[in-house]
Amino acid sequence: WGILFSHPRDFTPVCTTELGRAAKLATEFSKRNVKMIALSVDSVQDHLSWCKVWGWGSCRGSWHCCLPPEARGEAPTKQHTDLELCMSNPKASQTSAQPLTLSPCAQVFVFGPDKKLKLSILYPATTGRNFDEILRVVDSLQLTAYKKVATPVDWKPGDSVMVVPTLPDEEAKKLFPKGVFTKDLPSGKKYLRYTPQP
Repeated sequence: WGILFSHPRDFTPVCTTELGRAAKLATEFSKRNVKMIALSVDSVQDHLSWCKVWGWGSCRGSWHCCLPPEARGEAPTKQHTDLELCMSNPKASQTSAQPLTLSPCAQVFVFGPDKKLKLSILYPATTGRNFDEILRVVDSLQLTAYKKVATPVDWKPGDSVMVVPTLPDEEAKKLFPKGVFTKDLPSGKKYLRYTPQP
């Protein structure tokens, strides 16, 4: 599993908080066998300068910039000048004279082991990403990739999950020995089938 998350440019306060949060959660992502890479359209020299400004010590090349020492190697930052095409707002200016609201947007891409895109989220530059939510989504993506279930609204690990609609009732009973129960609806339809998380 892999996560690519872009930031509009170096020296932005919102991105600094995000990189710090990613560093704190590096162990959690590692437990889930997820590799994280932060991507930037800025130069390697800017990454190095950013590290110095925030007191994160020396950087060992662009793959390790902009992260506290304990997170280097877990959520590296890489320069890639072509990212404007797919990970930023093409109409936005990258000049420092522009206000933050006109800066490129920030995106998150989650890829599965099959190297296919599983999720993308687009954030404006003024709104910090929620890494707790990204972890929750990874938990859901990994669970639903290997089990015949879906996760309902506001699901958290350990909550009941939904049996996929394509699974016949008899097969569902065999596949989920902890039981399958339906939610009563005013229509009387029984298509909302739940089971404890397998």
